[in-house]
Amino acid sequence: MSQPRAIVPGATYLLTRRVLRRHFLLRPDSAITQLVIYTLALSAQRYGILVHALCVMSTHLHLVVTDTRGELPRFLQRFHRLVALGTKVLRAWEGPVWDHGATSAVRLATRDALVEKIAYTLANPVVAGLVRHAHQWPGAKVLVGELGSGELRAQRPEVYFNPKNPEWPEEAVIPIATPPMFSNSDIDELRREIAARLDQHEQQARATLQRQGLGFLGRVRASKVSPYKRVMTIEPLRELNPTFAVGRGRTDALNSAIAAVRAFRAAYRKSLEQWRAGVRSIMFPAGTWWMRVFHGAAVDDGAPAAA
Repeated sequence: MSQPRAIVPGATYLLTRRVLRRHFLLRPDSAITQLVIYTLALSAQRYGILVHALCVMSTHLHLVVTDTRGELPRFLQRFHRLVALGTKVLRAWEGPVWDHGATSAVRLATRDALVEKIAYTLANPVVAGLVRHAHQWPGAKVLVGELGSGELRAQRPEVYFNPKNPEWPEEAVIPIATPPMFSNSDIDELRREIAARLDQHEQQARATLQRQGLGFLGRVRASKVSPYKRVMTIEPLRELNPTFAVGRGRTDALNSAIAAVRAFRAAYRKSLEQWRAGVRSIMFPAGTWWMRVFHGAAVDDGAPAAA
């Protein structure tokens, strides 16, 4: 059984979803880019998700978003389902598209963590040895300068989405929003911080490839790789599955985040034990999602008790 996770309105996350067995099904061609942006825009609008950063690699995708209404699980289910269904048609693919593992959702608890993870997201194609600069990646992405002012826009894909169904508009658009922990007046400084961190990632990646005697694949070759091939190198097993990030050297923030996670899990398990014992009046801690949505359990709204 997986650990319980608090789903709290207003939380910002780095989301990562991987393709089954690292196949190149999300190869950065125009059809996949259109599909991802169209379904992301519609899904995010439906569930109150703010999009801050995006990078779609051939074998996985990264998103940095804010869940304004506490409906992240519903957003993920719809978005990933639509991408999978469209990909199956585009690639004539039978079977699952996504890896069997759950989506990685890392809550970004501080400004430093947000800057780090957006830069990490945008730097992915460079770190992977595909292009020399992040802006050269031909797949769906957000550029640093678009944060807080740009938008993601796509026409309805020609496959899967019935043009006669009003659920699928001709065009879908969503702004690239300023993260709520920043004001609009801070956006220029935020972009500068992200650009500086992104530049560090790019320089390190170029230096690493140079030491190894390797070059970058290039945007043209990356766009033409067969989607039916897959990465054959051995991927180290991930020892940790983090649920939050606070940034480097933020000891106080780290300790606070750890304490909050432990307190939520302890309160959740205590409530669950009583629920299983038949006590339906038990109150689950604020942020409980599954028990509230699928079992109608009462959940603490987090407001202070009246005197």
